[in-house]
Amino acid sequence: MTQIAWIALLVMSLAMVLAFVRLAYGPTLSDRVIALDLIGTLAIGIIAVYAMVWGLPVLLDVAIVLALIGFLGTIAFASYLERRAGP
Repeated sequence: MTQIAWIALLVMSLAMVLAFVRLAYGPTLSDRVIALDLIGTLAIGIIAVYAMVWGLPVLLDVAIVLALIGFLGTIAFASYLERRAGP
């Protein structure tokens, strides 16, 4: 693995730890959902780095599916907040 890939994985891992802290201690529900979305995005980045380093393009399909699930989760949360606010 190249040195740049190691650095990218290290930075993304550190960011994931910080996102887990925000997920655990977030003062509001919105903070927790954004942290969960960030964790999903970082997981996609880690999968993409592994796919590029080891030449496994099948992992990119997994990353795309994870991105779609994360997007749908964010849309569902936004819809929930709209209904909760009420008229």
